[in-house]
Amino acid sequence: MYTFISPIENLVEQFRRLPGVGYKSAVRMAFSVINMSEEEVDEFASALISAKKDTTFCKICHNISDKEICDICSDDERDRSVICVVEDTNDVIAVEKVREFKGLFHVLGGVISPSDGIGPEQLNIKELLHRIDADTKEVIIATNPSVEGEATSLYISKLLKPLGVKVSRLAYGIPAGAELEYTDDLTLLRALEGRQEI
Repeated sequence: MYTFISPIENLVEQFRRLPGVGYKSAVRMAFSVINMSEEEVDEFASALISAKKDTTFCKICHNISDKEICDICSDDERDRSVICVVEDTNDVIAVEKVREFKGLFHVLGGVISPSDGIGPEQLNIKELLHRIDADTKEVIIATNPSVEGEATSLYISKLLKPLGVKVSRLAYGIPAGAELEYTDDLTLLRALEGRQEI
């Protein structure tokens, strides 16, 4: 395989670290950067650094934010009696695009996956339990319909049931093996509307 000069090879390797980016894509991205003006490269680098330094996780729901408490949690118009539990921030964005869900979110930060060494203690499950109070009427578990998503859903529902809160799961308008992030708006809306108590 042809190797590039060291600075380009290093840039290719950095792009390859991104999920879903193979060698050919990384080479294309590297040469796109090389062909940018110095000003454009500075802006690109600055955006990368800013995205890392100026973002944090909401101390309530663990969604990505640029403040201590995210815009959703600080919005007084949201229905505080309903919490939608999702795997990650991309899922919050997917549900928000539907513009029908008016409750709050809780981001787990993944799913239970023993094969990957991820147990309940690595997720934001304890924090979810602390959020449940007398005003909480329903928790919608919106993990992906994968084996790990289902296992996580069952685990959480068993913890929530004794607290006297209604626990529901998204209806299966979403095909098995699909991810919320890539689900079309209508399918996601139907899944939200057709959720069932667990």
